[in-house]
Amino acid sequence: MSLRTGYTTGACATACTKAALTALLTQTPVEEIEITLPLGQKVLFTVTCSFNNLNATCTTIKDGGDDPDATHGATIGSRVSLNTGDDIVFLRGEGVGVVTLPGLAIGVGEPAINPVPRKMMQDAVNFIRHQYQLTQGVDIQVFVVNGEEIAKKTLNARIGIIGGISILGTTGIVKPFSASAYIASITQGIDVSIANGCDTVVINSGGRSENILRKRFAHLPEFAFVQYGNWIGETLNKIKTTPLRKVKMGIMLGKACKLAQGELDTHSGKSSWDKQFIYELAIGCGYPPEQCQPILDLNLARRLTELFPFNAEEPFYKALAEHCYAVCKVIIPAVRLEILLIDANDNIISW
Repeated sequence: MSLRTGYTTGACATACTKAALTALLTQTPVEEIEITLPLGQKVLFTVTCSFNNLNATCTTIKDGGDDPDATHGATIGSRVSLNTGDDIVFLRGEGVGVVTLPGLAIGVGEPAINPVPRKMMQDAVNFIRHQYQLTQGVDIQVFVVNGEEIAKKTLNARIGIIGGISILGTTGIVKPFSASAYIASITQGIDVSIANGCDTVVINSGGRSENILRKRFAHLPEFAFVQYGNWIGETLNKIKTTPLRKVKMGIMLGKACKLAQGELDTHSGKSSWDKQFIYELAIGCGYPPEQCQPILDLNLARRLTELFPFNAEEPFYKALAEHCYAVCKVIIPAVRLEILLIDANDNIISW
């Protein structure tokens, strides 16, 4: 069965903005509104509106399709009013974050509404202004019910977006299990690190490995730590385009086994660890076949520590780290790279 697509927070905010301005100008309720997405698709949204002579507010429920996104089911809204100029002005509403660090596409102090959603809303407002021959400017205040709580499930605070979520989207459509949102957060994290003076980043797979690495590199600021999740290739390709001089890469054994064999996307649905490859790696280190044979029967790569003691002197881990290093170094040849292997007991060995 095919998975259902959904719509971004940016698309929802655009629909609410267009509906609210329509309700304000016509002084009639709007229950459905059509918007045009950046790639040209026309989409109909169901909205709930209230209005008076001064402003109008419309909301919609974000449908993320079959994507398990933190904002799925959230109430996204927009409150619009006319201003005395002729500009479209974005105001921060409740539950939308504010940018507090340089390095993002939106300036410090601005509501965290990304450039594409801003353009979508501007286009929608200009369409309505033309339709009703409106010459006044429009204030747009996007809000998200419980947005500050939802933001705690995201990495927004890491990149300096405080007090709520970001209004996101480049196509308006959420594809189930799409990597685009995560990769965007990687890119933003690296940009923020550089904009705030970092020449070193610590990339890691997630919360657990990051907590371990932050103890080891306690002198580094929070924004120097960037989570790559499963997208090692995309993270390295971003780093390649930056002035970063040092990268410390923390990686759990399961992902290390995949990376060592050249897999840059470590999602379980995209790659699996090759036991034969790891067996041959161990044999090449000089271990006897009887010690290596159990590798072929292991169900989890983290259990390799049952066969090879996890320490920096153990040849197997040195070879594993060297393979990981070689795969990464091809992509970021000018960057000083350190590989830090992490076992299931939160121990670290590095090369």
